[in-house]
Amino acid sequence: MLKKTILVILFVLGLTTLSGSYDRIDATTRENALLAERFEPNDKMMLLGEGEYQISAYDNIFRNICESEGTDWRLMSAIAYHESRFMPELCSPRGARGMMQIMPHVARQFDVAVEALNDPATNISVANKVMNMLTKMMRIPAEASAEDRLSLILAAYNSGIGHVADARRLAKAHGENPNSWESVARYLELKADPAYYEHEVVKYGRFSGSRQTIAYVENVRSRYARYCNRVAR
Repeated sequence: MLKKTILVILFVLGLTTLSGSYDRIDATTRENALLAERFEPNDKMMLLGEGEYQISAYDNIFRNICESEGTDWRLMSAIAYHESRFMPELCSPRGARGMMQIMPHVARQFDVAVEALNDPATNISVANKVMNMLTKMMRIPAEASAEDRLSLILAAYNSGIGHVADARRLAKAHGENPNSWESVARYLELKADPAYYEHEVVKYGRFSGSRQTIAYVENVRSRYARYCNRVAR
């Protein structure tokens, strides 16, 4: 029981800086954007031939893994697009790796070697496990709208569950709905202000990445909707 508790604590701490989002890095360094512009798929990376896929050359991998993990492969594909433009060997300046931009310390929590994150199937599998773990840990009530639920989980994937949990606690402390993305997004922004990040309910301190996280949520949701309109699950 003690070992399980320690692992959960370590997982929460690790997820406070979960992934190296393409959009967040692009906003500060532009390195990934330059890489994406130069990227030309080669035969080894094109797992499905042109005309055989609907979203990316990795459709079959996304479908198989997401089906076994109970997630929507179109959502995970939308995340991959914004994290890496489907580039499996991408490594961010912060060390996030692979198509889903998984940080090494997160991979280790799932007993996955850092070097294995360049493998698309491994990377996608870890991302699915992270999404499922986030969903369980956030305990979003059933009455929350599907849109709010998805937005909160995407925000946690991008910025870390700790900062999103802080924003939810702040919303509740100020008499607002902690399951409303509109309210939580506002408190994520306010976490850059000492009047809020020094509040007694805040556990993870100042957060300065709200603009990138909010844009990330909107961008992934928009692309996911387009994929849903284009492709059946």
